[in-house]
Amino acid sequence: MIRRVFTVPAVVLLGGVLAGCAGASAVQSGAGAGDSRYVAGDNVSEIVKDRKPAPAVQGTTLDGKPFKLSDYTGKIVVVNFWASWCAPCRAEAPTMQKISDENKASGVQFVGVDIKDGKDNAQAFLRTYKITYPSLFDQAGQIALAFRDIPPNAVPSTLIVDRKGQIAARAIGSVSYTSLRDIVTRLAAEK
Repeated sequence: MIRRVFTVPAVVLLGGVLAGCAGASAVQSGAGAGDSRYVAGDNVSEIVKDRKPAPAVQGTTLDGKPFKLSDYTGKIVVVNFWASWCAPCRAEAPTMQKISDENKASGVQFVGVDIKDGKDNAQAFLRTYKITYPSLFDQAGQIALAFRDIPPNAVPSTLIVDRKGQIAARAIGSVSYTSLRDIVTRLAAEK
């Protein structure tokens, strides 16, 4: 009998915790456009050994300007997939902006891809975190799908395209300042 007294509250507590996670997921998917299919990353960054060309991504930025990834051939391009409803995205936003500022003169261009989000929420995110690099609006997730050879798999995720237009690195999940800075520095040094 005592065992049931301790087991039932534990089960109720566990059920509450799981419902809280489901509730957060429901809020996340409601914030943008339908089911977000949120996947948490493992926070692992890796240099890609067998590099493949980046897809011919194009779209419209959140400030209404046309964008083509191919316009940045010859630069290192850091493509960060994010959403305003994603807590790890909010946590890493200052890191992204700081590394963008520090490396712009070295031929490094940052590009955000806002996925499965509402436009107003996404624009508020950019203002709040003072993001100055372009961010594409990808509510339907089509840009993420274009990277099918090396998919982002989670939000946040970051793909880095080398100067030749090939996907050279991937970070699934939130990245630390040191980790991303080191990868960007290493790829920027490649000739």
